Amino acid sequence: MDAVKRVFVGRALRSDRIEGTLLPKRIALPVFASDALSSNAYATQEILVVLALGGYSLYAAGPWVAAAVILMFFVVVASYRQNVHAYPGGGGDYEGVSQNLGPRWGVFVASALLVDYTLTVAVSISSAVANLGSVFPIIEEHAPWWAVGIVVVITLINLRGVRESGTLFAIPTYAFMIAIAAMVITAVVRILGGADLRAESADWDIQSEGTFVGVALVFLVARAFSSGTTALTGIEAIANGVPSFRKPKSKNAATTLLLLGLISMSMFAAITWLALITGVKVTDSDSQLIGLPEGQTQKTVIVQVGQAVFGSFDLAVIVLSLATALILALAANTAFNGFPVLGSILARDGYLPRQLHTRGDRLSYSNGIIALAVFAVILIVAFQADVSSLIQLYIIGVFVAFTLSQVGMLRHWNRELRSVTDENERKRMKRSRAINGLGFAMTGCVLVIVLVTKFLQGAWIVVIAMPLVFLFMQAIHRHYDRVRDELAVGDEEHVGLPSRVHGIVLIAKLHKPALRALAYARATRHDTLEAVTVQVDRAETVALQRDWERRQIPVTLRVLDSPYREVTRPVLDYVRRLRRESPRDLVTIYVPEYVVSHWWEQFLHNQSALRLKARLLFLPGVMVVSVPWQLATSSVASGAERDLDGAD
Repeated sequence: MDAVKRVFVGRALRSDRIEGTLLPKRIALPVFASDALSSNAYATQEILVVLALGGYSLYAAGPWVAAAVILMFFVVVASYRQNVHAYPGGGGDYEGVSQNLGPRWGVFVASALLVDYTLTVAVSISSAVANLGSVFPIIEEHAPWWAVGIVVVITLINLRGVRESGTLFAIPTYAFMIAIAAMVITAVVRILGGADLRAESADWDIQSEGTFVGVALVFLVARAFSSGTTALTGIEAIANGVPSFRKPKSKNAATTLLLLGLISMSMFAAITWLALITGVKVTDSDSQLIGLPEGQTQKTVIVQVGQAVFGSFDLAVIVLSLATALILALAANTAFNGFPVLGSILARDGYLPRQLHTRGDRLSYSNGIIALAVFAVILIVAFQADVSSLIQLYIIGVFVAFTLSQVGMLRHWNRELRSVTDENERKRMKRSRAINGLGFAMTGCVLVIVLVTKFLQGAWIVVIAMPLVFLFMQAIHRHYDRVRDELAVGDEEHVGLPSRVHGIVLIAKLHKPALRALAYARATRHDTLEAVTVQVDRAETVALQRDWERRQIPVTLRVLDSPYREVTRPVLDYVRRLRRESPRDLVTIYVPEYVVSHWWEQFLHNQSALRLKARLLFLPGVMVVSVPWQLATSSVASGAERDLDGAD
């Protein structure tokens, strides 16, 4: 297994090489911003799909909805730049909210982020498969399994380390940016040259679900806006990943945030503009699109725009589709960097299992990476990699984190202003507070819109999931608190010696492991020592007693009867009786075991000793000692013997 691990993960790195894994801005941008950048591949489509419910005429509201999304994006980016400077420890929203609003609110934000990271992987990879399916029908036919395969590949790459995976993933991210830039430049040149760019669906029609006026129209536009805000996902990942940046960490993270905002929103505006001028039509259901050839499924907006811009240049469309699919798949990498770091901090604070806090061989949080992959695969299989279903669950968690983070920052600046007297510094803080105040107002409004418009479409699942994750983490924290309190040693604490120690050697057969256990137990010089066997077959027990007497073993052999052929219960009952009769005495139980050479050989042997030890560990005042006997064929034993021979 170690050899297999080295092939897929690589050689282990020393702890003192952690500095070498930190990221420069050119690598940090694709690592932490791939989610937000990739959202451009479907954010425009999500807006148009919702507006299509009212017919093609409502596409006129598209530019206004897109403008609102862009404004929202820059407000959130400006707000998070304040967070990055104020809390560079890597906890991001969790750390800021915990310090300003209290630990419970911080854990609730963390639960929202954990859910959102999992959905990021499921949505982005499912969307990547959908884009590939627009070009290669065989992928569309088996979408869930292609998606699961991509998750496995990304997981293996991330297990090799943040720096290594970041360098590898930087190429597709920049390739997507270049592909979109090439598409926009080509479109502008062709339009200036008098070309009429027409999408495949431009001459088709949309069957509206009804007439939307008044409040219904406002609700529909608000729903389109909430769907478009998927473009904002991933912004919080940079705030959570500040420790992964090179020094000065806060400055580099803030600069990366600004670059993310400028690049991402430029791409979003350009794609939306091209979709509208080429007449792209896209609906939630194929049946709503009148003119779609029978048996053909809708192509994604970005593929239709690419075909309209590049015309007969099919290779360019294929390159665009592949670049889009790659960036969508790699958007999951943002979550694979954010989730493990957040999980490690939560584990450090006792809200998640401690195993998530430790780094793996490649100095990445490998347990967190594997946990995220498992949760994402479950979602992908459960929803059959259907983007339309998964997208309804998306964005809720991230806007919960956005809103509470801004509230926390408002309290942070109010507290800081009370202790600062320098006028220039106070002006800077007031400006920062105003930015966070605007961020709170806008993210709070969007959160309400998202909840209202997406609740019945599936967002209720996330609304239930976040409190469940919160309660789960609180239960873990209470467990760790109880364990810590019980294990703590007070100033007056002392360990009393037991009155006596009873030794018990468990005997099934009189073989070499049993003889070694007897010898070891006798050498420890207990106050009393006896061997215990459980009688399941009377003939075997009689044979054991005769052999015992013949060998003149100087230890009493006690036989426990078992009419129901159980081994564990008679031993437990006997030990409990000893403890009741002498509560201040200690009982030490020796369990002889033999070690086989291969893991699969374990299945060929009875595991009664393992089950018995597991039960004995729960009895107070009972010590369990394993006495191993390495078989001659065991690779472990052979290696040990070779080492001893060399020493001689």
